[in-house]
Amino acid sequence: MSEPNRYLIAHSGVHIPKILYGTAWKGERTASLVAQALAQGFRGLDTAGQPKHYDEAGVGMGMAQALNSGLSRQDFFVQSKFTPMDGQDPRRLPYDPKASLAEQVAQSFANSLRNLQTDYLDSLVLHSPLPDRKEMLEVWQAMERIVDAGGARQLGISNIYQPDMLLDLYRMVRIKPAVVQNRFYAQTGYDREIRAFCHCQAILYQGFWTLTANPAILAHGTVQYLAETYQRTPAQIFYRYLTQIGLIPLIGTTSIRHMQEDLAIFDFELLETECGKLTCLL
Repeated sequence: MSEPNRYLIAHSGVHIPKILYGTAWKGERTASLVAQALAQGFRGLDTAGQPKHYDEAGVGMGMAQALNSGLSRQDFFVQSKFTPMDGQDPRRLPYDPKASLAEQVAQSFANSLRNLQTDYLDSLVLHSPLPDRKEMLEVWQAMERIVDAGGARQLGISNIYQPDMLLDLYRMVRIKPAVVQNRFYAQTGYDREIRAFCHCQAILYQGFWTLTANPAILAHGTVQYLAETYQRTPAQIFYRYLTQIGLIPLIGTTSIRHMQEDLAIFDFELLETECGKLTCLL
């Protein structure tokens, strides 16, 4: 499949790879795994300014290795997040907890740029909604100022599972979210209502835990039959299906073989009728 067909274009105009390499929980292996993922062909990285779960500096080191190997910064999509206090380890913070919310956003963003050894982000995401509407708007407006200054090319939000909350955010902000990133699993009904809203508003939906949280789907007879038919793994069938319906899966594998298999999903295409059968599983 040609390279342009491996990207989606957000309403912001940003090109986003149809699969992203997720860097959470990689610890001291982060740098080497990021370098390996980029060497294998991944062109999108997802991280966060949340030292509890992400080693952003390690992501930056992995990116630096890729740049030294001939890639340019423009060759890949880099997405990081501002994580509010309730998602942080208070012993390891990327900002001053006594600062205003707007200052926390600015400090976290500056720290992310240092860690990632870059002067801009392709996507800046609010890691989770704030329960107070006024505080949420204060944080988002601080993120908007980063976009206005050229520090980030687009904004997004993660871990937002209430459609009314997403609609409220969309209505009250000047720069609309270009991406929503949520856990993709049965407990939330696979975010059907949120995904429908995203589709109507040209917001790209990113899903994480797509394999870990869905063992029943991978083991289902329909997936197993398609895996045998196409001579692919069940994971490849599911990932290919997700990309064909416009969902961007985050892939966090630590296996080079699995990285290669995940990138190879663009070497085949499921029929529309086959995608329809898989949609019935969600």
